[in-house]
Amino acid sequence: MRLIIQLLSLLVRGTALMLGLVGFGMTAACLGGAWSDRLDAFTHAAPVWAMMGVGAVVLGGIFARNGERWVMVGLGAATLLGGAVLMGPDLWAAWRFKPATPVASDLKIVQFNVWHENRTPEKSLAWILAQDADVVIIEEGAGSAWPLVKALRATYPFASCEKGSSCETWIFSRKKMIARGGIPMDGPYLSAAWATLADAKGPFTVTGVHYTWPVPAGPQQAQGRKLAQLIARFGAKSTILTGDFNSTPWSFTLKRQDKTLGLRRWTRALPSWPASKFSRVMAAPAPFLPIDHVYAGSEWHAVRVERGPALGSDHRPVVVTLRRK
Repeated sequence: MRLIIQLLSLLVRGTALMLGLVGFGMTAACLGGAWSDRLDAFTHAAPVWAMMGVGAVVLGGIFARNGERWVMVGLGAATLLGGAVLMGPDLWAAWRFKPATPVASDLKIVQFNVWHENRTPEKSLAWILAQDADVVIIEEGAGSAWPLVKALRATYPFASCEKGSSCETWIFSRKKMIARGGIPMDGPYLSAAWATLADAKGPFTVTGVHYTWPVPAGPQQAQGRKLAQLIARFGAKSTILTGDFNSTPWSFTLKRQDKTLGLRRWTRALPSWPASKFSRVMAAPAPFLPIDHVYAGSEWHAVRVERGPALGSDHRPVVVTLRRK
């Protein structure tokens, strides 16, 4: 019995050491993302590294002794400190946000990557229609999600994609579209749509985008530069930007984008991926990566920011209600 207890203790302490070493090493690599786009790819998993730090502190603190304990707890604490540097600003901003009661004149927006392999498009459609939003922006509006797109086109009076055209990113609006378009195909490919909408306080432009994955490094950063050029055409004061950026707010890539665009990101530490069964063989009990974002210019202020339920897509929708100043 004593031998079994000793072996179990060794296993637990070894696990604590492994968690501390891996968590600390990966967090240190994440901080290197300030200078390297390749290292920045590791920052998206910062919550995973932080959980390793928690494991090292708890297991090491309980089961280790003397110097061994201090090593494990120290590695775990250093990992958590690095995680706080990366994720702290967004978590703090999310905590500080104070929602208000929406009024009829507010602008309600739904941002949703409906996924081309959506398993229950009719459920997604029913939820979207129930939101009664002024503007709906969707990505991956093809494949299994096409019936949803077709129904939204019949429901909303204005759409960013012309009839007969094949679009992956769509904007649906109850407000009249004064102008609409996509983004030039030259350079890095970026799935995007934009529409300038009529409004009593003056027209404003809504843009929806879908970025590529952060790995390999380079293409996503190039897409960000291309998007910045597009947003500059419309000006930053009244523009609204939403999309699936495939980038978390603690990545240095998104931090730089926030500064470059001149818009305020209202989705703070709001996990949207993965949702339920996000592949044929993998499922998640809850999303843990915030990669769907909503930005707005200085003329707008968010009164409510919410995450929708799992609806057959690998993303959860995001609902943001904006009030124009």
